Amino acid sequence: MSRSVHDLCVENKMSVERIAEQSGLEPGRVQAIYLGRWTPSSSERDRIAAVFEISREDISWGHKTPIQHIYGQGPT
Repeated sequence: MSRSVHDLCVENKMSVERIAEQSGLEPGRVQAIYLGRWTPSSSERDRIAAVFEISREDISWGHKTPIQHIYGQGPT
């Protein structure tokens, strides 16, 4: 069963700052991944998975915010 980065942080009592430090990624990028606002690249996935000592396939990487379609007339 795959878990999100957020779930893994809660389970392992890890902060975003600690993950950023251990993975070598920018804190802002890790925060976006943690919140489900950014889908990381393959190398970012590997670096975050290594912090938790699991495979990147064991983490769910999708967006948490649903994509919404906006309807309207457009510019007039």
